[in-house]
Amino acid sequence: MRVDIERSGGFAGMSRIQSFSTDDMPADDAKKLGELVDTSGFYELPSVIHSDEPVPDAFRYKITVDGERGTHTVEVDEGAVPPRLQPVLNWLKRPQG
Repeated sequence: MRVDIERSGGFAGMSRIQSFSTDDMPADDAKKLGELVDTSGFYELPSVIHSDEPVPDAFRYKITVDGERGTHTVEVDEGAVPPRLQPVLNWLKRPQG
């Protein structure tokens, strides 16, 4: 499975992209990421999730998962992240290394 996340917006309006491949990570991390994606129902989420009201300087996330079920992309405003997607986002945003 491959997961790409792009964070854009914020005060500086800069964009940051990170890519994760379960083939290139320790088995425990690969398993955890797969479980988080499955539990979130990622493939059933709509392609775009907006906040009810605009929030100045908020981030926007574009998450693409390419796995056994195909490829799906979700773009979500920081203030509109569904609770079931939050653990995936937290895992992807954690410090790497």
